[in-house]
Amino acid sequence: MTTVHGERARRILVVSHTHREEAVAATIEVVSALREAGVALVLEAQDREDFGSYFDTSGTAELGKDVAVEDLEIALVLGGDGTILRAAELIRGSECPIVGVNLGHVGFLAEMESYDLASTIDRVLRRDYTVEERLTIEVRATLDGDVIAETWALNEASVEKRRRMLEVAVGVDDRPLSSFACDGVVLATPTGSTAYAFSAGGPVVWPGVQAMLLVPIAAHALFNKPLVTGPDSELTVRILPENVGPGVLWCDGRRRTELPAGSVVSVRRSQHSVRLARLNEAVFSDRLVRKFHLPVDGWRGTRSGTGGVA
Repeated sequence: MTTVHGERARRILVVSHTHREEAVAATIEVVSALREAGVALVLEAQDREDFGSYFDTSGTAELGKDVAVEDLEIALVLGGDGTILRAAELIRGSECPIVGVNLGHVGFLAEMESYDLASTIDRVLRRDYTVEERLTIEVRATLDGDVIAETWALNEASVEKRRRMLEVAVGVDDRPLSSFACDGVVLATPTGSTAYAFSAGGPVVWPGVQAMLLVPIAAHALFNKPLVTGPDSELTVRILPENVGPGVLWCDGRRRTELPAGSVVSVRRSQHSVRLARLNEAVFSDRLVRKFHLPVDGWRGTRSGTGGVA
């Protein structure tokens, strides 16, 4: 057991990747700062191997082998939303919060930008942050009553075509709602409302709202509007038996399952949430404006480039 001044060392998980130079540089900076602060540095096995050629990883602990997820204080994630989703998968079911530093493009899940890295490290070391709970969903796929997949998602589960359009029937709370041909259906959380569901034409839902979304993708139907249901509803998508060819289930764009004709995908709220660490008090509307570069000129005397209200 690692100790500092006779006390059990703080354990911080760092999740990053070696695909971009800025990610490597940021990781080296974080590792150096955490080591200087006497923090026990934890890496996932693949990251530990990948970063071995960039810094000495022999003094780091391996997640799941040397350190249990339950013993982590926080996960510091360097990258875009995809890296944050990977971190959420790694710490699934624990109380460990995630703080993301955006090194990608939009990076909607990230709390800070790359130029805030030094400040982020300092705030994390001082435990100067609040924690926000985000709803996740449990996803089950069945075929003729047999379970073919049981998984989860923070952003969304999407049922998509492989080649030809899907013939689907959708339902809410075990009641039929509609059937149509489409490119797919997105079943999303409020967190995912700014991800795939947004691209498919769904509404932006504030993360504090407890709800789930059903968003058809290019549906050939008169009733093809996105739906917002209560958090305790169950959403269902059935690929009709007469469908030509299979579909595919994607969860957070990371976990994939083939869906033969006749498959049923059901989504409900999970008992496990994802905890995001917040380092600033910016409201969600400010995040929308900043991430999507929304025009706000004319709002109660706002001047161009100020990004605020008078």
